[in-house]
Amino acid sequence: MNRNILLSVILLSILWTSGCSSKNADGKKDDGSGRPPVAVETMTVSPSELTEGVDVVGTLAPEFEAEVKAQVSGLVSEVFVTEWVRVKKNGPLARIDLSETEALVKKAAASVESARAGHLQAQVNAQRAEREKARMQKLREFGLATQQNYEDTESEAEAAKAGVEAAMAQIGAAEEELRSLQARLSKGMVLSPMDGIVSMRDVNVGDLAGETGANKTLFKIVDNRTLKLTASVPSVDMASIKVGDSLTFTVDAIPGRTFSGKVMYINPSVDEADRSVKVIAEVINTSGELKGGLFAKGRIETGTRRNIIQVPRSSLIGLNVAEKKAGLYTVEADQAHYREVATGAVAGDQVEIVSGINSGELLVVRGGFNLKDNDKVVMSGGKEK
Repeated sequence: MNRNILLSVILLSILWTSGCSSKNADGKKDDGSGRPPVAVETMTVSPSELTEGVDVVGTLAPEFEAEVKAQVSGLVSEVFVTEWVRVKKNGPLARIDLSETEALVKKAAASVESARAGHLQAQVNAQRAEREKARMQKLREFGLATQQNYEDTESEAEAAKAGVEAAMAQIGAAEEELRSLQARLSKGMVLSPMDGIVSMRDVNVGDLAGETGANKTLFKIVDNRTLKLTASVPSVDMASIKVGDSLTFTVDAIPGRTFSGKVMYINPSVDEADRSVKVIAEVINTSGELKGGLFAKGRIETGTRRNIIQVPRSSLIGLNVAEKKAGLYTVEADQAHYREVATGAVAGDQVEIVSGINSGELLVVRGGFNLKDNDKVVMSGGKEK
């Protein structure tokens, strides 16, 4: 029994001692003044500009590219270019052997000359018939020829005139045949449809090009001087984007470089699968550093707001982007004070503070994870933002 009383007394003594230790000599709670000062880095909060935008990812592709195929069937007799070389519009790429067509062209040219000679002969016949008609007219006037003789010469003159017209028609038909064969012969020379670079060559001397049902691509020509970046934008951000907005982006293939473009097209319809909108930006690539097929990460700038308070993300405690809230520490009279703040837009490492801190206050940007409310601090910063 005495032992139980003794244990009760000891327990009460421990509880009384712990209660007293939580209060100072004045009976107040500990405000942290007993803790050693914490070294922190601070900055003075000041207003700045905030460039708003929408983060996007997409793929670069040449704005202009062409697949070159043969327009006629035949064996390839010459190839003039290799891959990766620059070509001009209408520059020769390859030649298809059209020996048979060449022979037909020569034959058609001879037919044209023959038709022209026939036309000259018909004109001579027509002139002779007209003279005979005129002579018979005078003889009839003097009673030396009958009406029948005159009508016969008149019919011969009309027939000769019709012969001239038939000869003209033969010339036209022969020339049309010649033009058709010449056009076919010209298609034996495979030409580049645009200025660009040969990105693919899939033909060699001796290959059969343009065969029916298997007219494969012989060359691919791309022009990398202008690229298009195609990206998907969530429909909730669709209203903030317009044609002409600037776009900045990076590619993993060229680290440390930032490139720019401009929004040129916005798809008028929303993709039902993911509720996104296709956006195409034009990128001027005069230097040729960027290549089609590269993956890009960027941001479409939708506007700029001034006199906005932004703080480094590292200065915030428990940042909740979805609920737009966070905590931070300010410093006043060498003492840290914890605050709840409302956040807004996030731009890279900077976070907008909508309410909870004012311009001119000292903000703890480093060392805040060691702080408690009302802790004494030693400032190693205090720089202007």
